Amino acid sequence: MLEKTLAGILEAQVRRYPLLEIQDLYKLLHQASLGSEHAVSNDDGVRAWLDGELATMGAGPEEPLLDDISPDGEIVRVHLRPYLGAGHEPERLLEAFLRTAREYQGSVERFGRYGEVAVQVASAGRLNVPAEQISQFMQQMGEQGFPAIHHSAPFRAHYRPAYRVVARVFLEPAIATR
Repeated sequence: MLEKTLAGILEAQVRRYPLLEIQDLYKLLHQASLGSEHAVSNDDGVRAWLDGELATMGAGPEEPLLDDISPDGEIVRVHLRPYLGAGHEPERLLEAFLRTAREYQGSVERFGRYGEVAVQVASAGRLNVPAEQISQFMQQMGEQGFPAIHHSAPFRAHYRPAYRVVARVFLEPAIATR
């Protein structure tokens, strides 16, 4: 079940973002398994980060409002452009993001399993990142304690990512059921 569902998520990401590189794949797996705790140092800083991003994000590619990134559907990326375009309040998203950072219990063990699935999917030729590169990168990052990282420069330049990672349970019901 995990392998099939996560494989589908990974393949969908590669179809939507064909310039996705190892850093972007790692970031996706990191967020799907560990949530957003790494992104919160203090509430005021997180608020300023969101306000700044909303003011400067500009146009970007067409994106869904929600992107399931964990196989169980618990963790999603909420894309800011369609979120605002649908008239939703940034403050509500900020609250969901902060609650996720404080209350969601991620798992390094889960992160390792997700990495193994990514290697399997890549070995089957269904990702644009080689399996060996994924294995090596995961090992290298594991030696550093699996830190959070930024998207690759090509990903940022081409796709202009603007989203927040949240636990679905903390979203407004009208959004969470989409």
